[in-house]
Amino acid sequence: MGGYCGYLANMGGLAAGADAAYIFEEPFDIRDLQSNVEHLTEKMKTTIQRGLVLRNESCSENYTTDFIYQLYSEEGKGVFDCRKNVLGHMQQGGAPSPFDRNFGTKISARAMEWITAKLKEARGRGKKFTTDDSVCVLGISKRNVIFQPVAELKKQTDFEHRIPKEQWWLKLRPLMKILAKYKASYDVSDSGQLEHVQPWSV
Repeated sequence: MGGYCGYLANMGGLAAGADAAYIFEEPFDIRDLQSNVEHLTEKMKTTIQRGLVLRNESCSENYTTDFIYQLYSEEGKGVFDCRKNVLGHMQQGGAPSPFDRNFGTKISARAMEWITAKLKEARGRGKKFTTDDSVCVLGISKRNVIFQPVAELKKQTDFEHRIPKEQWWLKLRPLMKILAKYKASYDVSDSGQLEHVQPWSV
């Protein structure tokens, strides 16, 4: 359901043109809330008569959905009114789509190939054979379906909050401010290396 990870709130906000998205990874205080309310109030006085604020369910213990709703409702009196919607279990989805079924088949085929290869490596040894790379998780990383050893993932994980220590999508946070017409800039100096996109196959 997302938990402490702000990915859904952040990317949903970026896709929908949200005015703010409150997430656990980027702590905020009452001054940030005040600034966002003032920005939305000024925006509503123009020709744009809509706003969207998203909140990750675990972003703050005290700044709850009800608190933020009441704050915006009170401060926006006479300028705008608020509605609150908690998505909750809707994001779990319903029946699997054709994509889900196809992807599940590809992943299971990849897993079986890997298990077969590991069994062949251990053949004739007469005992259980495990190494650090034989205990792993199959998943998508940088557009590739890969097996990542659990020992490697352990170093990269914040177990208390069940999120990675480094999250690539946090670099996109300033874009939301720019699109919502805040006075912000996006530093592209740390561009990194461009990767060639290859077609995905099993």
